[in-house]
Amino acid sequence: MSTLVIVESPTKARTIRNYLPAGYQVEASMGHVRDLPSSADEIPANYKGEAWANLGVNVENNFEPIYVVPKTKKKVVQELKNALKKADELILATDEDREGESISWHLLEILKPKVPVKRMVFHEITREAIREALQNCRDVDEDLVHAQETRRILDRLYGYTLSPLLWKKIARGLSAGRVQSVAVRSIVERERERRAFQSGSYWDLKAILQQEKSSFEARPIALGSKKLATGSDFDPSTGRIIAGRDVVLLNEAEANALKERLVNKTWTVSNTEEKATKRKPAPPFTTSTLQQEANRKLGISARETMSIAQKLYEQGYITYMRTDSVHLSEQAIAAARTCVEQMYGKEYLSPQPRRYSTKSKAAQEAHEAIRPAGQTFRTPQETGLGGREFSLYDLIWKRTVACQMAEARLTQITVNIDVEDAVFRSSGKRIDFPGFFRAYVEGSDDPEAALEDQEIILPPLKVGDTPACKELEAVGHETQPPARYTEASLVKTLEKEGIGRPSTYASIIGTIVDRGYVQMRQKALVPTFTAFAVTSLLEKYFPDLVDFGFTSKMEQTLDEIATGEAKWLPYLKHFYKGEEGLETQVKVKENEIDSTVAKTVQLENLDAKIRIGKYGPYIEVENGDDAIKASLPIDLTPADLSPEQVQILLRQKIEGPDKVGLHPETGEPIFVKTGPYGPYVQLGEKTDENPKPKQTSLPKGVAPEDVTLEMAVGLLSLPRLLGTHPETGGKIKASLGRFGPYVVHEYKDEGEKKQKKDYRSLKAEDDVLTVTLDRALELLAQPKRSRGGTSKKPLQELGSHPEDNEPVNIYKGPYGNYIKHGKVNVGIPEGETVESLTLEKAVKLLAEKAASKTTKRKSARKKTTKK
Repeated sequence: MSTLVIVESPTKARTIRNYLPAGYQVEASMGHVRDLPSSADEIPANYKGEAWANLGVNVENNFEPIYVVPKTKKKVVQELKNALKKADELILATDEDREGESISWHLLEILKPKVPVKRMVFHEITREAIREALQNCRDVDEDLVHAQETRRILDRLYGYTLSPLLWKKIARGLSAGRVQSVAVRSIVERERERRAFQSGSYWDLKAILQQEKSSFEARPIALGSKKLATGSDFDPSTGRIIAGRDVVLLNEAEANALKERLVNKTWTVSNTEEKATKRKPAPPFTTSTLQQEANRKLGISARETMSIAQKLYEQGYITYMRTDSVHLSEQAIAAARTCVEQMYGKEYLSPQPRRYSTKSKAAQEAHEAIRPAGQTFRTPQETGLGGREFSLYDLIWKRTVACQMAEARLTQITVNIDVEDAVFRSSGKRIDFPGFFRAYVEGSDDPEAALEDQEIILPPLKVGDTPACKELEAVGHETQPPARYTEASLVKTLEKEGIGRPSTYASIIGTIVDRGYVQMRQKALVPTFTAFAVTSLLEKYFPDLVDFGFTSKMEQTLDEIATGEAKWLPYLKHFYKGEEGLETQVKVKENEIDSTVAKTVQLENLDAKIRIGKYGPYIEVENGDDAIKASLPIDLTPADLSPEQVQILLRQKIEGPDKVGLHPETGEPIFVKTGPYGPYVQLGEKTDENPKPKQTSLPKGVAPEDVTLEMAVGLLSLPRLLGTHPETGGKIKASLGRFGPYVVHEYKDEGEKKQKKDYRSLKAEDDVLTVTLDRALELLAQPKRSRGGTSKKPLQELGSHPEDNEPVNIYKGPYGNYIKHGKVNVGIPEGETVESLTLEKAVKLLAEKAASKTTKRKSARKKTTKK
């Protein structure tokens, strides 16, 4: 008997194949095989004349979705149909969440199998899990399918109904989304708070005291029996002390006067307090908390985190990565406790196994938290993983093991020291027993916050002690606006508010960045002018659709559909049809929305209007009967725009660009201008005779007002020829590019006509205008860095190829490990590992790959000849 097993990806297929008995054929569907039409070209001809055709959903006939097989999937579908013809049984083994259930249902609808069908689910890809899943197959869950289908239709109706309105009223190419638009609104609201924020200043003192040769820091908390003002006493909307707060506010002069009054006085300990506290480990990872911690600790995006986690799952390293649950199976708890005992000792085990339960009613994805796969947990070093896969597995392993470790025991120490009428305080922390700190400490969204495993040691102090004051200085402080969202803090907020599913956050954040609603600066999410305009329109005319409560209720209803508690069709009718439905709202509001107003962004403290134009945002001010307009640089956001910048842009528009001077060789004027891509220098005027004058962008960090004539001449001379390479005779140049300053070696290999270029980025200490040939040669001699920022090092060096003595190495690639010799790459076959491969085996595999390439080329030439 032969059985066809269908999964989503080739990687998953390769892993599962190792655990199935003989007679099982595993094929990949490559994700979804069917979906709503993504473009007008995909709409079936018999529906194209219908009013609802662009939606891909027949809203006049019970919201019947029009599914199509995309062109890219037709070959896959045919291959699956051919494989099914030879099978006696079909097993659908797609992922266990709604998405996976939906894929299985679509496969049934397309393949129309005439053999018995089973649905197999598992949350980890191990031999034991697969064999257990084979014994416990079920049918496709119709409730889960309806929930996913409703979600898909709802998102299509939302996006395809609102987005065209945004195109008409603001700009082409914009999009709205059920979760996307709420996420953008959250980021915009935070930026509004930052712009409205009024900073307050206050001063205090910092004392360095010494007791028994041990130094420690103390800060004033009270003066003359009154509390000293701190940042929390200020009103963020005024920058002043909140009304009713009875505190002492020191300015710089008063702080320095206090310093002079106290510096030579006696400091006396008036109170000491020790408080024992305990810290419990965080629960194991869910999708959301994994994304947050990976962003905080590894600096990787939610999208990349999910991509890496998917690979780890499909290769059998971790359990399913889309889950809301913090539950661990008894098997997993036992495995974690074994790790603790073996690696840290019995004293680090929690007295009783810790069992976590999910508080969220909406938790509905997999049945277990994200953890290392298997009945025993491989340590990170035992996996053979490298790079970010290793780092993410390491994070998951540590978090899982830590959750079964003993509590950390700490002592918080507070010491008050009196000097004259001032009271200073020093706070310390002592770790009495590190417990789970040995394995894992949760990160913080506040970069200034000390991690919990960091001790602050104070010397032994008792009431009456008189520590010596070694240093005393006045310190100024400015209150800070609320921090911008990072990916981690946005994910945390969305989950807390019940907006969307954690498994979709990665794609949502990716979408709002890709669509130009948000710019990523370091880790901060900074909204653009387009985000402000779209959010303002939706808030004014469709407030429910960007309301946290409304969107959370939608999510709750979709969860109820998944459990059978709510019906999907009445819900869709209520959302889209009727007097209050989205369809009617858009038709009514379209006539009310003034396009000019919708394209306008009003910012506090700016007299100029910002408008969204066809080619990007621009500023506009009235000048008598006329209006003056000036384009804004593409990467400029509301956070960056100040009244001073507005004046510079308008002055350049009225008076022309700033002239730096005349080029010493050509006599042409050199201007500093600001364009869509930022500030740049330009040689000469733009005329009919000179339609494309030479232009060079300013280096990062150089402001237009700092440009000198010498610097401008140097920038316009780029690329600079530094000399020739002593070995190849090729030219070596220095220049500026999209990713910053660089040096390049241009050369040709012997016998080749095509020129090659070898690039190296300049370091922070290098100047593109002064870098020397010797320094360029030094940089070019260093190993080339990969896009991830690390040198491409082989996982294993197998030796030299017998034919040409060139190295044969094993490398880690985006789709798995592979063997490389010269320009030939070949993946490691099933059943082989990095450790098991020998040079002899590798040479044979490389020869087979080279032969197959030759055959393909010959075949292609024959086809061309026949034509």
